[in-house]
Amino acid sequence: MNGQSLFIIGAALLWATDSLLRLPLTQNLTSAAIVFWEHGIAIFIVGPIIFYNWSKLKEIKAREWLAIIFIGLVASALATLAFTASFKYLNPSSSILLIKLQPLVTFLLAAIWLKEKLPKHFWYWAILALVGGYLAAFSFAWPVWPIGSKLAWLGALLAVTAAVSWGCATVVGRYLVNNLDYRLVTALRFLIALPALAILLFWQQGWLGFSLPQSSDLIKLGLILLGPGLGAMFLYYFGLRKTPASLAAVLELLWPVIAVVLNWYFLNQPLLAGQLVGGFILLAAIGRLTVWPYFRIKSI
Repeated sequence: MNGQSLFIIGAALLWATDSLLRLPLTQNLTSAAIVFWEHGIAIFIVGPIIFYNWSKLKEIKAREWLAIIFIGLVASALATLAFTASFKYLNPSSSILLIKLQPLVTFLLAAIWLKEKLPKHFWYWAILALVGGYLAAFSFAWPVWPIGSKLAWLGALLAVTAAVSWGCATVVGRYLVNNLDYRLVTALRFLIALPALAILLFWQQGWLGFSLPQSSDLIKLGLILLGPGLGAMFLYYFGLRKTPASLAAVLELLWPVIAVVLNWYFLNQPLLAGQLVGGFILLAAIGRLTVWPYFRIKSI
């Protein structure tokens, strides 16, 4: 492990704090309001990136603009909305574990669109990951069973929607960064999402939805942006420059593990025994697909 790897660990630590800040916000704000203000504050940070690269915008091709619009609407708006809303119906730790289903979507879409090969025994590990995801959400019970909320199935559906959306956006983003600077792509992603979120917020709450949140909520929103939001993203990409992909994949798995511990201790959100088993199965299966292929075992 080199010094650059510490930045990826830092990103994982920041990602793990997301629910500590996001869950309390759901008590005062709707999911649409949380995500709108999160993006609204982000514009003040990413705006200079767009201004500095203004001359490069005309060089972006029509197909690339469609891809940017897609990740703005799907990754920034839809996925973040679904992830935030899932906290109302499901243990936040379960939501975070279900997000780790994202690589399955990425692998499938990359195989279809980018013609990449699926990992060896992909379907076996994918099915095992889905079983683990089910247990992480519902433990050893049917979805209708009251686990904290009788709508636990809705929380799981929202978390999976976020995972699918982010998985699709990963592949589209991979296509974009082949030709465009990732910082510009990130900035445009927030810019595209903001008008869509504003329309949704107005449709749900009218002009009252744009009332300035309480100062304590604004602080939490700012911390989300600087911490598990943009802050973690920039740390991750900075550390990824000189960190082997295999090691980065291992370090990324620290995120849900640390998040479960933090949520258990600070939010009093313990997981049931079956959910812990499911989380272990899910992370083991995803680790087998994302980490193991990078290692070569020499026969003795």
